Amino acid sequence: MQDFKTPLRSFIQDNFLMGATGTTFGDADSFMARRIIDSTGFLELVMFLEETWGVTVQDDEMVPENLDSLDALQGYLARKLA
Repeated sequence: MQDFKTPLRSFIQDNFLMGATGTTFGDADSFMARRIIDSTGFLELVMFLEETWGVTVQDDEMVPENLDSLDALQGYLARKLA
């Protein structure tokens, strides 16, 4: 299975945590619960997914089960690109 987590973690670290080295998050941590990404940030994340992996994120796919953690994103991209 392709590793999507590494580039996703870098994108989130650089764009939402502004490269702060003291802030860490686990693969299963909810971006919303940890206040890492807000609603506008999720739109930026979706644009990153679409531009980086050439997927189209449908409106009904913009749910926490697909986008709210690195684990969720890993599974979502694996399904989209299968």
